[in-house]
Amino acid sequence: MTGDARFQRHVFICTNRRAPGDPRGSCAASGSEEVRLRFVEELKKHGLGACVRANKSGCLDACAMGPTVVVYPEQIWYRCVRPDDVAEIVEKHLVNGEPVERLRVPAEAWATLEESD
Repeated sequence: MTGDARFQRHVFICTNRRAPGDPRGSCAASGSEEVRLRFVEELKKHGLGACVRANKSGCLDACAMGPTVVVYPEQIWYRCVRPDDVAEIVEKHLVNGEPVERLRVPAEAWATLEESD
C-alpha cells in the first residue's frame, strides 16, 4: 500500500432498494446483496481482505443496469453483475488488473440512463 491508505481499492456494490414496480429498478431486488457477500468471500479466498474492501453502497444512480458495481480508484463500472460473475471480476480485475469487458458499462449506456431520469 502507498501512503496512509487503509485499502488500495474499494468495490462498491449498490444495495439500494426501491419500491416494487419502480421503473428504475432496484439493485437489491436484483440480488445485489448476494453479489456483495460473494465479493467478501472471494476477496478472503484470494487473500485480498487487507487491501481491497467490498462496500455496501446506497444508490449509484444506475439501478436500471443493476446490480451495479464500481471499482475505485480505477472507476470501472460493471452492470448486471450476478453472484457467478464475482470470481471472474476478482481474479481478472482485482488480482490481474484486467477489467472484465463483458460486464463493463459501455459509454453509450450512460446517455441512455440519463435520458430516462
